[in-house]
Amino acid sequence: MQIAQTVLISGAGVAGSALAYWLRRHGYAPTLVERAPAPRSGGQAIDVRGVALDVIDRMGLLEEVRAHRTHMRGMSVLNADGEEVHRSTEYTLSSGRLADPDVELMRDDLVRLLRGGTREGVEYVYGDAVEAIEESAEGVRVAFVNGPDRVFGLVVGADGLHSGVRRLVFGPEEQFNRHLGQYLSVFTAENFLGLEDWQVWLRDGGAGFAAMTVPGNGRLRVAFGFESPRMAGDHRDAEWLRGLVVERAERLRWAEGRKLAAYARKAGDFYCDAMAQVHLDHWSRGRVVLLGDAGYCASPLSGQGTSLALVGAYVLAGELAKAGGDHSAAFARYEGRMRPFVAANQALATEAPGGPASEESMERAKSAIVLDEGGDGRDA
Repeated sequence: MQIAQTVLISGAGVAGSALAYWLRRHGYAPTLVERAPAPRSGGQAIDVRGVALDVIDRMGLLEEVRAHRTHMRGMSVLNADGEEVHRSTEYTLSSGRLADPDVELMRDDLVRLLRGGTREGVEYVYGDAVEAIEESAEGVRVAFVNGPDRVFGLVVGADGLHSGVRRLVFGPEEQFNRHLGQYLSVFTAENFLGLEDWQVWLRDGGAGFAAMTVPGNGRLRVAFGFESPRMAGDHRDAEWLRGLVVERAERLRWAEGRKLAAYARKAGDFYCDAMAQVHLDHWSRGRVVLLGDAGYCASPLSGQGTSLALVGAYVLAGELAKAGGDHSAAFARYEGRMRPFVAANQALATEAPGGPASEESMERAKSAIVLDEGGDGRDA
């Protein structure tokens, strides 16, 4: 395999795994490097909507993705005292109208399905990360934290909101990350509320949570959020973040809600981060390009981060395939096609602070790009 056909993808989440699939289908040799020692578990319920469902269909995964949907029957909205003030069996705040063809499933289920589609011809390296990047005439020399230096034809940063590739190539993240005034944590709890294919939402002042059953109803996946300006602590300091969540959960008025503090304190899959968006003037520099949250995070508040990752991976791989080795042209076309789609979906997160965007806005945003008709990332 020539160096030009080798691609390092930093980040083995939704964006990185989907890109590896499409690159391999186009004859590239992808290597995925992931800082975690093994595939990550946990994560909130995520949505695959609109044109992203077409991407999943073209990957041959639509039937499996639908088989793993959450199958929510509806939701309850509670006041600060835990009293139900609204109930619906037609829609939920997490996924929209239940009769829509859009699919809500757990993040770890989707990543597992994507990873299953990349077993052949894709190299996975866990427990390592990119430490330095140096471009030369022959390609991109990458230094790793643990492994030996290697040279690749291209490097893709698909490593999330706090992308290390973006920092190394484009500069400190403070230049690009826009804080949205909130923090969000996600963790697993026992089903202490006794829910069955149901979700509850509660807001108490500047804090609140959503709790929904995972398939089988034995556990809850909890999303706990609180309003806050950007804090100076280290986003990698899980214990500091865990303490913030525990302290705020303990302030909830509803006694059942306060039980979340105990689960946040001990959850093995605990996650917490600021709600922020990423805005850059350009998503590529030389042989390095950004994908998904690393380049254009819309934040979980948009409900469209997964769809942006899937569509972005499809478009990027397709443009590389059409460019005949001219990565600069491919990156420019990728950006030109994706920017209007990204802008429409980022706007969902800020349309209605404290609440979801309108159904009309979501309908427009989720299909605000036209895929080629070839079905394999190439124009028909």
